[in-house]
Amino acid sequence: MSPVVIILVVSLFLSPTIFAYPAEDVKIWCSQTPHPQPCEYFLSHNPSKTPIKQKSDFLKLSKQLALERGSKALDHVFSLGLKCRNAREKAAWADCLELYQQTISRLNKTVNPSATCTQTDAQTWLSTALTNLETCRTGFIELGVSDYVLPLMSNNVSKLISNTLAINNVNVPYGEPNYKEGFPTWVKGGDRKLLQSSSPASQANIVVAKDGSGNYKTIKEAVTAASKRSGSGRYVIYVKAGTYKENVEIKLKNIMLVGDGIGKTIITGSKSVGGGATTFNSATLAAVGDAFIARDITVQNTAGAAKHQAVALRSGSDLSVFYRCSFEGYQDTLYVHSQRQFYRECNIYGTVDFIFGNAAVVIQNCNIYPRYPPNKTNTITAQGRMDPNQNTGISIHNSRVTAASDLKPSQSSVKTYLGRPWKEYSRTVFMKTYLDSLIAPAGWMEWSGNFALKTLYYGEYANTGPGSSTANRVKWGGYKVITSSSVASQFTVANFIAGSSWLPATNVPYTAGL
Repeated sequence: MSPVVIILVVSLFLSPTIFAYPAEDVKIWCSQTPHPQPCEYFLSHNPSKTPIKQKSDFLKLSKQLALERGSKALDHVFSLGLKCRNAREKAAWADCLELYQQTISRLNKTVNPSATCTQTDAQTWLSTALTNLETCRTGFIELGVSDYVLPLMSNNVSKLISNTLAINNVNVPYGEPNYKEGFPTWVKGGDRKLLQSSSPASQANIVVAKDGSGNYKTIKEAVTAASKRSGSGRYVIYVKAGTYKENVEIKLKNIMLVGDGIGKTIITGSKSVGGGATTFNSATLAAVGDAFIARDITVQNTAGAAKHQAVALRSGSDLSVFYRCSFEGYQDTLYVHSQRQFYRECNIYGTVDFIFGNAAVVIQNCNIYPRYPPNKTNTITAQGRMDPNQNTGISIHNSRVTAASDLKPSQSSVKTYLGRPWKEYSRTVFMKTYLDSLIAPAGWMEWSGNFALKTLYYGEYANTGPGSSTANRVKWGGYKVITSSSVASQFTVANFIAGSSWLPATNVPYTAGL
């Protein structure tokens, strides 16, 4: 969607300026938010025809303010394109433009009166909007882009979204997820049925084959063809066995990508931060459109450890599913960027922060394989929750953490940690997972000194294996040895991502509880 179209959509939901709020009322309501100053300023300078009589009025207005300021920020980002002087600035700017457009799309969904939006939907989409803005900022920093190109308005937009997250949130103890059953009505169960036939080609809408035996020879061509389909139901792209050297971004909703199995259908790329890309744009496969499903596919990033951040898969697809897939890279292999995601029976290989991002994600019955790292240190997760009201986190359930083949001979000389706090409210749990002897006794690693050690939430529950002992774990304020099944259950498929509402229709096996 172009910025012009987005602004037109925004205008439909903004009220005429005919009601002025008393200064005292503004101060009282805004004092209940994490960032009262921008709340007071923009309420005072952006009156509405609707008085604030109760919290629901304040929430509605807060959403509209975030949307309006975000739209102005998008205009600003769009204008910056003419100021980019080199490829690095252009790359960072292009990411930001896409991320701001996605942000406006998500904010629109929270205020559109004709769209179904539960409290949990709103919390998810607001969380995503905030994550998008931070991802934009990170891209500029990664590529060393001059400050003058940075979107100057993003700070206030982030604060307004943070305020809205706080207003929309329910009161739950810190560290525990905010959850509620329910999922968007635009996901129709019948549209999300996995292929039942033993031959995926028999039910595929399009077949991709390198040898020319399908409709197209590349996945990109198939995705382009899918964009011209009629209707919005499930669209299946079957990718025959072979190695496909391409970077693929799928922005369409309800797309299923199915291959012939791990190690047989392989999508491979080599973009990296070391090679001039942003982390966000380095992904070999990027799933953006909601309700994406991938099955029986290997996704690789072959940039290598020396090229630093190099993503195999990035998902910002809400209610996305990855089943019997393999994700292979070194640093930043699996980017669980945002939204609600589920991984089942997958293999994940990497070295530094190789499962990272700020989605609400459950990784279940998967194999996690730390590889041999150049600096003799592995960190499995780096969760990016930056606001205490975001309903995000990484939950690793009933999985196995064992050394990859290249690490096994020397795993005793390498320190492998369960994770480190990328952002201030980083949240990760390992539950009923086998941890082999490669896990360092301390379990978790600092990001930078004391940063986030009191505000993070790291938990371990009923893990097994020689690396599962918590006797010598870190003593941080935010680290918890979870002993209560009721606490642990809040990070399950049923509760953390409301999976019992939408996963049955996919026919992917899952365990709803512990």
